[in-house]
Amino acid sequence: MKRVKMIANLALVGLLLWFLAAHEEKIKATVAVRDSIAYWATGTLVLHHLNPYSMPDVQVLESSQGYRSNRPLVLRPPPWSLWIVLSEGFFDAFWAWVVWTGALFVALIVSLRIAWRIYGEVGKPPAVFFMTGYLFAPVAACLVAGQMGLLLLLGISLFLLFERDRPFLAGVALILPLAKPHIFVLLWPILAIWVVTRRRWPLLGGAVTAFAMALALALSFDHAIFHDYFLMLQQQAIQNEFIPALSGMIRVLLFRHHFWVQFLPTAIGLVWSARYYWENRLIWEWRQHGPALLVVSLLTTPYSWLTDEVVLLPAMLQAVLWLNRAKLKVRSKLVVMLLVFLNLVMLLIVRAQVPLGTGIFFWSSLVWFSWYWYGRSFSQTMNAEVSEPLIAVSGS
Repeated sequence: MKRVKMIANLALVGLLLWFLAAHEEKIKATVAVRDSIAYWATGTLVLHHLNPYSMPDVQVLESSQGYRSNRPLVLRPPPWSLWIVLSEGFFDAFWAWVVWTGALFVALIVSLRIAWRIYGEVGKPPAVFFMTGYLFAPVAACLVAGQMGLLLLLGISLFLLFERDRPFLAGVALILPLAKPHIFVLLWPILAIWVVTRRRWPLLGGAVTAFAMALALALSFDHAIFHDYFLMLQQQAIQNEFIPALSGMIRVLLFRHHFWVQFLPTAIGLVWSARYYWENRLIWEWRQHGPALLVVSLLTTPYSWLTDEVVLLPAMLQAVLWLNRAKLKVRSKLVVMLLVFLNLVMLLIVRAQVPLGTGIFFWSSLVWFSWYWYGRSFSQTMNAEVSEPLIAVSGS
């Protein structure tokens, strides 16, 4: 059976490579409309020791591949994240997209396996587990746009997997989420306090080592990388953009000319996270308490897209397993059906190729927030049902 599976997998890979080669010209026409074109342009500029944040240089490269907008797609993650896209510069735009998409699929599959290992039970995962993983709307959005969200998901998954027994590797894994530190804004302060109070110095050592190596690599290609980066931020004028997150929608509807308003939800989230950690500090487990931080962090972040919300997949899977193990009443089944329907609506919008920047997905973080906390309520109910017989036995 193992040989048969191996032969079948090799055949599928061969068939896929043949398909890509045979339809290369047709697929090339769509490469320029995906966000991954920015990763290829950035990787190419870095390898040639040029400024990867130069808007004119990025414009020239992207236009050469059929990109039509007058405003180039410039990579906005900070310099220590350039290593993620460095390999893209070794290929032309088409094969860079192929390699990048393959990496995203691998990250998704590995993350799903890690989630089952952490939150699952003995045996094979139920069908609903994989259905949730592959049909989660941010997953589809990531794959369609070619965004790096699935790599951030892999970093979070590896951190949750390693933090108990291999803290150094857990720290190294955090270099991936650091590509977009703003969407994990509630996680970093709690993590710092936890490391200090629990004396988890190996984890800190892993994070510092990975960060130093990533930074050294970026500086080796461009000594003025930070100057170039901050200049790009000024030119892009992000504070004047509409950010399609809940905080961005609040600003547009009520306080259009006040950029600071987008940070109010974050401030509220920081207060909540401090209280949440304080109440659970003695029993804190990242696998159990970390997903809640992620869900609230994405709800209150000042800057995010639907593709960033893919990092919530472990929390969604955890909630799905809670619901799958519970005995749901009719009302609960209706709530679950509503959440599934809303996810399906988002999938259809992604399928229709509606641009993410329109703000049509601003309510998505509210759906994931409701999904997680509703599932969590059943976890608490099941724990209470288990503890009652134990109390009765001990009392007798």
